[in-house]
Amino acid sequence: MRRLFFATLFQQVSILWPIFSGILVIMVGSGIVIGQIEGWRIGETFYFTFITGLTIGYGDLAPKHTVARMLALLIGLSGIVLTGLVAAASVQALNAAGRDKAS
Repeated sequence: MRRLFFATLFQQVSILWPIFSGILVIMVGSGIVIGQIEGWRIGETFYFTFITGLTIGYGDLAPKHTVARMLALLIGLSGIVLTGLVAAASVQALNAAGRDKAS
């Protein structure tokens, strides 16, 4: 069952990969622009991008400029979409594995 789950999950991810990569490009691109606007180092920029994208938001780095704040909203919304896609692919793989085991 586990093998079928991972095979189906890999299939789902390969189908959704263009969407995943597009969302990641939007997130990282927005993060780099925010880092340039705010004067952050590249490590701080990626840290902020992924903490915001995962909707954790510790608050240790926060954009001060209006444009950067708008881009941070875009990162957060993109992170929600990315999380939803991962959850949907996982549920689909679980359903496929469960159907195969039941038959």
